[in-house]
Amino acid sequence: MPAFMYGTAWKKEATTRLVLEAVKAGFTGIDTANQLIHYDEARVGEALLSLADQGMTREGLFLQTKFTPVNGQDHRTPYDSTASITVQVQQSFDSSLAHLHTDYLDSYVLHGPYHRGGLGPEDWEVWAAIESLYTSGKTKLIGVSNVSAGQLALWCERATHRPMVVQNRCYAAFGWDTAVRDVCRRHGIVYQGFSLLTANREVFIDPAMRAIAEKYATGVAQVIFRFAMQIGMVPLTGTTNAHHMADDLRVDRFTLAPDELLRIETIAV
Repeated sequence: MPAFMYGTAWKKEATTRLVLEAVKAGFTGIDTANQLIHYDEARVGEALLSLADQGMTREGLFLQTKFTPVNGQDHRTPYDSTASITVQVQQSFDSSLAHLHTDYLDSYVLHGPYHRGGLGPEDWEVWAAIESLYTSGKTKLIGVSNVSAGQLALWCERATHRPMVVQNRCYAAFGWDTAVRDVCRRHGIVYQGFSLLTANREVFIDPAMRAIAEKYATGVAQVIFRFAMQIGMVPLTGTTNAHHMADDLRVDRFTLAPDELLRIETIAV
């Protein structure tokens, strides 16, 4: 999995162009979902076809998409919403392969549990269906998004194949999702953080953050992304600015000191 991923949510008609720009800038990890409310997976596929024409091999990209349950969809479900959850997963997965013009995925993620607290029968059924895709070799990794620490711990304890990837919205006010990251650390799960910038606007005006950014001659956004990487997180960016794409990929050119990492980790707690 790449150390930095490009997220395609809310790009609409610009999705194809922005994926092409992201890959041109150097991103090799693309995150999407089979959910037309917020994503356009088929337009990601259009970009992939164009990249293939330019010589980019499938093996040179890390493709991650998601199964979104009915409660996260509008009327445009990519599966028969009256079918069993097991059938819905298979139909959505097949649709994603067709959209992305591939015969396998690098990572397949449940967009979110069916229950806010704990795990119900639907969660176990959907996970069993996702596990079957993994055991068949159709996806190399499986995971879950928008999950609580308690739910993730249950999956790790009881599932045949525990989640290998977690993707959560990451708030500085909650210690950058420290409870979930702790579970991930204990079980060797890759943690992907999204909305690192949009969910933490207050961090941008913090004098300490501005001072750190000035020290490294970079922006606050790049400090946040570098912080995420150094604490073991795979950050996602959804920037629509080609210059920002290039800036974000250069964050490995500096290393935050231990006291700076501690300051950022506790900056809004």
